[in-house]
Amino acid sequence: MTIEEVRSAVASGSATASEIAEECYARIAADDGPGGKGINSFLALSRDRALAQAAKMDALAAKGDPLPPLAGVPVGIKDVLTMTGSPATAGSLILKGYRPPYDATVVTRLEAAGAVLLGKLNCDEFAMGSSNENSAYGPVRNPRALDRVPGGSSGGSAASVAAGFAVASLGTDTGGSIRQPAAYCGAVGVLPTYGRVSRYGLIAFASSLDRVGPFTANVRDATTMLGVLAGHDAMDATSSERPAADYVAALAKPVAGLRIGVPAEYFGDGLDPEVRAAIERTLDGLRAAGCLVKPISLPHTKYAIPVYYVIATAEASANLSRFDGVRFGLRAGGAGAPTLSEMYRETREQGFGAEVKRRILLGTYVLSAGYYDAYYLKAQQVRTLLTRDFLAAFAEVDAIVAPVTPSVAFRLGEKVDDPVKMYLEDIYSVAASLAGICGISVPCGETVAGLPIGVQVMGRHFDEETMFRVALAVEGLGPLG
Repeated sequence: MTIEEVRSAVASGSATASEIAEECYARIAADDGPGGKGINSFLALSRDRALAQAAKMDALAAKGDPLPPLAGVPVGIKDVLTMTGSPATAGSLILKGYRPPYDATVVTRLEAAGAVLLGKLNCDEFAMGSSNENSAYGPVRNPRALDRVPGGSSGGSAASVAAGFAVASLGTDTGGSIRQPAAYCGAVGVLPTYGRVSRYGLIAFASSLDRVGPFTANVRDATTMLGVLAGHDAMDATSSERPAADYVAALAKPVAGLRIGVPAEYFGDGLDPEVRAAIERTLDGLRAAGCLVKPISLPHTKYAIPVYYVIATAEASANLSRFDGVRFGLRAGGAGAPTLSEMYRETREQGFGAEVKRRILLGTYVLSAGYYDAYYLKAQQVRTLLTRDFLAAFAEVDAIVAPVTPSVAFRLGEKVDDPVKMYLEDIYSVAASLAGICGISVPCGETVAGLPIGVQVMGRHFDEETMFRVALAVEGLGPLG
C-alpha cells in the first residue's frame, strides 16, 4: 500500500490502522527472522507504542476528524536514531542495552503526523559500511536476492520497505548510505540538502556529512515523507531556517524544458555495462519527455573518495570518543577494572567492531600533529573545490543524472575482506555528500538476472522540488527506464 492508500483506508474504515500494523508485524514474524527468509532487517519491535498510536488514528477516523498526512502509515526507524522505550544500539555491541531518554526530532515529527512506528532497523555499526555486514547483530539480506547484500549502512531500512514490512522507513546518509541501499533493493531513497532535516537525536558518525532521509516504494510517498520531516529545529545548530517547500505540489509541474546534466566522470571505467545501459535508457526517456540532456564535467570527482575517507574518519574519531564505558552502554570489567585507562581500552576492544576501529585509527592519524595540514586540512580544501564543481554545473543545468553505484548488489561476503574495494562502492555517491546538495535514488531497471538498478538525480542546495520532478519522470518511464 502507498501512503495515500493507507490513509484513505483508515479514513474510510475499509481497514483500521491497528489491522494494518498487525499485518506488518505478521509479515515481519514470517520472513524477517531465521525461521523465514532471514532478512534480519529489524533489531527491535516497538509493538506497544505502535499499536497505541494506531488506536489513536482509528479513534480519530471513527469520530470523522481530519486525519494527519501519515495517519496509520507503518514506518521503521534506523537504529542510529533515538526513540524512547526502544534500544538505540547503532548496530554496535558498545551500546547494547542502551535505551535513550528522548525522541529524535524526526521521530517526534513522524508521530505528530500520524505514523505508526514499528521498531528499530538494523544497520552497519555506527553507520560505517556499504553492505550492512558490519552490524554486530548480523548482516541484513537483500529481499530481492537473499544471497546478496542490501547495501549500507541503511540496509535494514531499505530491506524493510523492499520486503513490504513497512510502507516507509528512515535511514541516514553520510556518503551514500540511503541512495546506495535504495538502488540495491529497488526502493526510492532521498538524501535531503544538509540542514534540511534535523539531526537532533541522531547518534553521530561524521557531523558535517550525516543526514536523515526517507525510504519509500515510490517517489510520491518520498515527497510526503520529506514534507513531514523537513523544517527548522531549534535543537539542531546545523538546521536551516529556510522554509520547506510543498514537495507534493511540485510534482504537478512538467519536466519539459528542464536542463539535465550528465557528468562524464560518472561514466568511466568500472561502471557495469548493464547499469550503464539502464542509465542511458533513462536519459533517452527524459529527452523524449522534453528535457534538454547535456554533458557536464565535475573535474574533482576523482578526489571524492580519498577526501571523504579523510574527513569522515576524522569526524568519527572525535564523535566516537564519547563511548568509553563510563556514561552509557557496555562497561568491560565492571567495578573490577584495575585502572580507568584499562577499563576504557577493554570496553572499546570488546565493544567496537573491526571497521569502526579501522576508521577511528585512520581519523586519529589524519588529525594528529604533523599530519593535520597534509591530510585533514588538504581534504577540506579539496572539498571546497568539489562543491564549486557542483555550483558551476548548476549554473548550466537544473538537475544532474548519474549512476548511484558502479554495479548492482554483490554477494554476501564477497567484499568484506577488502576494505578498499568496499569503499569504492561509494564512488558515485560521496561527492554529493561532501557538497551538501540533495539527491535521490530511483529504480530505473533490472539486470538480466533480475537485480534492481538505480539512477541518481542530484539537485541544487534546497531545490528538492526539481529533484523530485525529475525523479517522478524517471519513475514514469517504467521498469526498463
